[in-house]
Amino acid sequence: MQYNLTQAIHILERTPAVLCAYLYDLPTEWTSPNEGPDTWSPFDVIGHLIHGEQEDWLKRANLILSDNADKTFEPFDRFAQFELSKGKTMNELLDEFEALRIENLRQLKELNLSEEHLQLKGRHPALGDVTLKELLSCWVVHDLGHISQISRVMAKQYKAEVGPWIEFLGILK
Repeated sequence: MQYNLTQAIHILERTPAVLCAYLYDLPTEWTSPNEGPDTWSPFDVIGHLIHGEQEDWLKRANLILSDNADKTFEPFDRFAQFELSKGKTMNELLDEFEALRIENLRQLKELNLSEEHLQLKGRHPALGDVTLKELLSCWVVHDLGHISQISRVMAKQYKAEVGPWIEFLGILK
């Protein structure tokens, strides 16, 4: 499938509802475990998504679209959520993510992006030149990847409980 802004927005709009339906009011036994050292829990993932809404996608898109001569992105702290989420509940994080996403998509739609805009470039500090289309495509895949990650982490909570069915449950391998 080739990138299409309208189709991308369909996914980006649904991510908060999917995550709320999945995680809202769940006990911490489901939302706080991770897969071991240097891995993230569902709680951590939602904090990461919030930080992305605040510091990544739209900020970088606006930089690409700006008149700035230097379109180098600020490095993104992929671990900022550990500090930023302290003292919050999962429900608070989900509500915050939803509000930020609604506002960011409102702003994205107001940009009235054309195919020419989508070809404009910014500079990622590690990846080099990237187009706006690549950035916006990544936003969608990033959401889907983290939904998958949350599912995998949660499924592994019953890894020892499924007995011989583990053979048929690829998510647990």
